[in-house]
Amino acid sequence: MDGGVGSAIRSAPRPNPKPPGLATPGRLALALAALLAAPAARADGKEEVSAWRTLADGVEYATFTLATEPESGDGLLHVVRIDPSRAELRALVASAGDGKSRTAQGWLKEGGLAVAINAGMYQSDGRSNVGYFRSGAHQNNARWNAYRSAFAFGPRRGGIPAAVLVDLDPPDSGRSAAAQAALDRDYDTVIQNLRLIKGTASGVWSPGAKRWSEAAIAEDDRGHILFLFARTPLSMSDWIERVLALPLHVARAMHVEGGPLASLSIRAGDLSLDLAGSFESGFSPYDRNARQAPIPNVIGVRASPNP
Repeated sequence: MDGGVGSAIRSAPRPNPKPPGLATPGRLALALAALLAAPAARADGKEEVSAWRTLADGVEYATFTLATEPESGDGLLHVVRIDPSRAELRALVASAGDGKSRTAQGWLKEGGLAVAINAGMYQSDGRSNVGYFRSGAHQNNARWNAYRSAFAFGPRRGGIPAAVLVDLDPPDSGRSAAAQAALDRDYDTVIQNLRLIKGTASGVWSPGAKRWSEAAIAEDDRGHILFLFARTPLSMSDWIERVLALPLHVARAMHVEGGPLASLSIRAGDLSLDLAGSFESGFSPYDRNARQAPIPNVIGVRASPNP
């Protein structure tokens, strides 16, 4: 196991959860039901998605069923599939601007994005990513830690992928300073986060009792980048097993946030969607949060407006 809930999710400051009496349970799930046009595929892989919904050039959207009878949440996995050779990935970073956090929806509107998801967990200063993070000339966090997944995009030379998830241990890099320097040299944006799935399409988390809503970034075996969001809380080992059983062909994945901070916003094609997590064991043990929390950093995609 690459990391644990206590050391990983708890390393980021958490907003005060809304008392149960002040929120409306199920409101978000009902709103989503009216928005989703594509049928969901099952986590046992027996049913393929009938059609991905094209939102813009290089950007597609679909939903999958992670849990058929969820105890909370809608049981769905929301997936944005991005062809990074056709759609432009961007990082928006509070520390590079006015220092203010925004919701994913706020970042999306301000940055002219089609999609926005958490960039990663952040430190107690409310700005710095827990792992290494550089975007262009701006250094959000200059220190690499023990996390074993890196996401890089914006190639600075030809002959390399437009975006890539890399394992920071063999066989990808050996976790050497030279390999980290190579990522920095070759890509405009590099971000390090907690690993969920390594390059053999293998989960790295041991079974555990703690559960939470999840936001993640993944890469499939064809080089597509996937933004993944699930409101229904699962343990990470269970979540990984179910995701790998879906017809998504996930090769690698990293955790970018959990619980009520997990966020995904979409404004593309005819789809307008703002998703917020809720449940997190030991912190927010209910499915009543209906609002996105302000976050300091997002990864987004700018795509042509017409599919």
